[in-house]
Amino acid sequence: MKVVTAEQMREIDRSAAKIGLTTEALMENAGRAVADETKKLIGNVIGKHVLVIVGPGNNGGDGLVAGRYLDEWGAEVGLYLCSQRLASDKNLALAQERDIATVQADQDKDFARLDSLLGSSEVVIDAVLGTGRSRTVDGVFKEVLTRVIKSKQANSKLLIIAVDVPSGLDSDTGAVDPSCIYADATVTLGFPKPGLFSFPGAGRAGKVIIADIGIPPSLAENIPTELITEDWVKSVLPERPLGANKGSFGKALVVAGSINYIGAAYLACMGAARVGAGLVTLSTASSLQPILAAKLTEVTYAPLPENEAGIIDSKAASVLKELLPGYEVLLIGCGLGQETQVVEFIKSTLFGLPQSSSPALVIDADALNTLAQIPDWWQKLNQDAILTPHPGEMARLVGVSVEEVQKQRLEIARKAAMEWRKVVVLKGAYTVVAASDGRARISQIANPGLASAGTGDVLTGTIAGLVAQGLPLFDAAACGVYLHGEAGEVVRREMGDAGMLAGDLLPVLPKVIMRLKQGETP
Repeated sequence: MKVVTAEQMREIDRSAAKIGLTTEALMENAGRAVADETKKLIGNVIGKHVLVIVGPGNNGGDGLVAGRYLDEWGAEVGLYLCSQRLASDKNLALAQERDIATVQADQDKDFARLDSLLGSSEVVIDAVLGTGRSRTVDGVFKEVLTRVIKSKQANSKLLIIAVDVPSGLDSDTGAVDPSCIYADATVTLGFPKPGLFSFPGAGRAGKVIIADIGIPPSLAENIPTELITEDWVKSVLPERPLGANKGSFGKALVVAGSINYIGAAYLACMGAARVGAGLVTLSTASSLQPILAAKLTEVTYAPLPENEAGIIDSKAASVLKELLPGYEVLLIGCGLGQETQVVEFIKSTLFGLPQSSSPALVIDADALNTLAQIPDWWQKLNQDAILTPHPGEMARLVGVSVEEVQKQRLEIARKAAMEWRKVVVLKGAYTVVAASDGRARISQIANPGLASAGTGDVLTGTIAGLVAQGLPLFDAAACGVYLHGEAGEVVRREMGDAGMLAGDLLPVLPKVIMRLKQGETP
């Protein structure tokens, strides 16, 4: 499912017109879709009081069509026009033919009638601004939206449904105007918009419903951004032939853990194993092996030399280099620490890899922090790699603030992936996966339960396990993000989002894969 900016959507509309899909036809489809979804949300619409707040342009037209259908189905519909519609407006004329009660804002002194309508309504359909407006909301629009917000605050049962995007939300960036609507649901038309999957906008959209309005998917085939969907993940999951052996499913070498972060090694290794890697080997400081072996029994070990303090020695890189042949992927960074010797070990490992026979890399945590200290590091690291930064690590890598990263997650991840020629997984709510060719995939999951220590180690291991099984790096990263996110959703349904532990995800990962292969929703 492609994700489109406002300008890309306008271009798609122009292309649709060239093949005979007129604006009027698309508006009819859009309005019907909004009405259909409203009916699904509230059940029987007969007698329900629905207020459609109509703005200028196509978004308002969509609202007029939705109001007409709901009126036909028996709802008590009212229209509130924020601005004058054109005299030739067909959809307004059709509404008036049905005697749908209509109030014009410029004839509503002190917005008294709007307040009355809001007070008696059970549903408000926000068809005010849509995707075409990114500047500051002012004038009548600001006054109307502010009153809708106050009505929702006074009556939590008031259902607000936004058409395409909540009014006041920048559909490209997720930035919000102070008067932006808080919707319970957003019926986004044709294709989802980036701003619905980026905060703060995502917090205003409610449930996002993607409505088919009859635009052929082929018109968006060149759009580089898409959602990670269940159907796509099913199509790329590694096969498991009956005659396979452990070598069939690849080998992952994990370099992780330190005395302060022993659990990171466990979580990363088990993440790789639980998605089906044939063999996982842990390379960590030799003194940690007995501790980990008590819990981590399904992996093999390749202990690394350490100093008297139990810290990996910088000379361990040469030992690790001898281990690499035969492994499909090297995961490095989880919980290694930032001691001087460890940093030197990471540098020697990453920049000392043989050009031709090296495994693919999955780079996380302290290995990312090491790279952030090296100017133009990507010019020295030629191996195929997936980087998995959280926003703080990403901020260090690109040299901006965390706030700036969070404001432009999609574009910062995309730009970095293209400059570094690597796959970038920008973790967080609605994780972004970006490829070096400009493509990007966005997770549909925002789960506060995953905001706990160690879940990132599980994700990194999950991705490495899929790389080991032969998935291309961009696919492995996006597939891993999906499986990890769905495992989190399963755990959240069972125990809520407070107190979820990283280890809770591990036994759920294979269950998610099994359900996908059986055609069930995880």
